[in-house]
Amino acid sequence: MTRVQLVNPAETTPNRQAVLEQINNAFGATPNMFKAVANSPAALKSMWGSFGALGTGVLGAKLSEQIAVAIADRNRCEYCLAAHTVLGKGAGASAEEMAAAQCGTSSDARTGAALKFALQVVSARGRLSSNDVANLRAAGFDDEQIVEILAHVALNLFTNYVNIALDVPVDFPRIALNPVA
Repeated sequence: MTRVQLVNPAETTPNRQAVLEQINNAFGATPNMFKAVANSPAALKSMWGSFGALGTGVLGAKLSEQIAVAIADRNRCEYCLAAHTVLGKGAGASAEEMAAAQCGTSSDARTGAALKFALQVVSARGRLSSNDVANLRAAGFDDEQIVEILAHVALNLFTNYVNIALDVPVDFPRIALNPVA
């Protein structure tokens, strides 16, 4: 049971309704995560604005979703794992590619390097070595892409923490988290 009220888009303030309508138009429904975040119009605008901005970035939707499932699994966020698995498949990733990304791996070396880097950022709480960045460059990523990966990490930490802390009900097909080692 969620720890905050899920805002009903039909029964809220006009400023919340405007953003929730954009979200509904994008997804064909209003996911519970956004209904929870809508308790704070500022947080809702921030989250939705970040999704919009990064959606026009250079990494592409497929890699962005692969990063999201890797981070969701690492953080044990069932909501984000379910949502981003669906979105990743919609972005052209196969079920196998999404399952591999959930483990932080990929048969594509470049994608694998990005996933490894993103998970290193999470594990090390941003305290990276020069080698971590150099390895990403060696895999073919430039400064713009490196910064964008960091932005995806930050956005996914935000969404993971919202969903975990507030116990937001999962409204996407569930995906099993990897067993904890």
